[in-house]
Amino acid sequence: MQSLRAILWLGWKEILSLARDAAMVGLILYAFSYAVIGPAKGARMELRDASIAVVDEDRSPLSARLTDALLPPYFLPAVPLDARELDAALDASRTTFVLDIPPRFQADVEAGRAPVLQLHVDATAMSQAGRGNAYLQTIAAQEVASFLGRSTPVPVSLVTHARYNPNLDESWFMGISQIISNITMLAIILSGAAVVREREHGTLEHLLVMPLRPSEIMLAKVWSSALVIVAVGTLSLKFAVQGALGVPVAGSVPLFMLGSALYMFSMTSLGIFLATLARSMPQFGLLAFPTFIVLNLLSGAMTPLDSMPTWLQNAMLASPTRHYVDFAAAILFRGAGLETVWPSFAAVVGIGAVCFGAALTRFRSTLAAAQG
Repeated sequence: MQSLRAILWLGWKEILSLARDAAMVGLILYAFSYAVIGPAKGARMELRDASIAVVDEDRSPLSARLTDALLPPYFLPAVPLDARELDAALDASRTTFVLDIPPRFQADVEAGRAPVLQLHVDATAMSQAGRGNAYLQTIAAQEVASFLGRSTPVPVSLVTHARYNPNLDESWFMGISQIISNITMLAIILSGAAVVREREHGTLEHLLVMPLRPSEIMLAKVWSSALVIVAVGTLSLKFAVQGALGVPVAGSVPLFMLGSALYMFSMTSLGIFLATLARSMPQFGLLAFPTFIVLNLLSGAMTPLDSMPTWLQNAMLASPTRHYVDFAAAILFRGAGLETVWPSFAAVVGIGAVCFGAALTRFRSTLAAAQG
């Protein structure tokens, strides 16, 4: 009971210390507000509002029909362009696509001579260039077939049903992904910064004269950092993702909070372990950020695990972030319950125990060196 009371009071001290750190508070507020909403609304992978100009050298009903088919939200209203201005428009980045419709285009189509449409693309806009090219080919083929009153026979019809995100809205995925990434980043930073701050402020010696064991000091830093991150992450899920972005959450938010709390045990321990290797806050940053980037990129949050080599997929089973991404997506997108995600929960707890043991060993060595 005395040990539990010491852990609780020491953890409360950590929370008060964090509240007085304006820079850290600002980072937390930014990470769970704009850093979630901004990328989800701004970083779109689908074709949207692409600029396009049309060089209409035919001026026929079919060429007008092709121009009118370039509709929002994929394209901005098509701008008429003279053929002599084509190169200058692309060089000045006034448009991404220029569709050149040749003379006698409609007449050649009606005569069955298969005329060629020329599409000029500014490929410096890589994302839109690749997708827009495919969109324009499809639009042109459909409009010509409709104009001629016939359709191309297809031996096989593919019907696609998108589950969990039926409109394929990129913001749904990006909002959840940003929360997962920011929880990982701040778990490492908050817990590690608490240890480095003790050393830099000279308060580590104060802890040494108190009747506290290293495990109690570590547990206090773990639970206080975890409480702050899980609480703020849940608020971000409610107000930023569900509120501002309008993303529906299919599963249980309390179950997601429970899983996040278990995940914090691993990440905060990792943060403390890295802090024991650093002598100052800049050194800790040089260790923490590469570690976060590797964990995040290889977790499946940004890059699908199926696209990675088999050996790397197997290696990432030792990463708690891999399992966190698995059960977070299962709960929030697919509505999975505890009976589905408990293996991932168990893996996170097991890896967390290993991380805590390694961090505790290093932390004891740090305290012993400070006493010496």
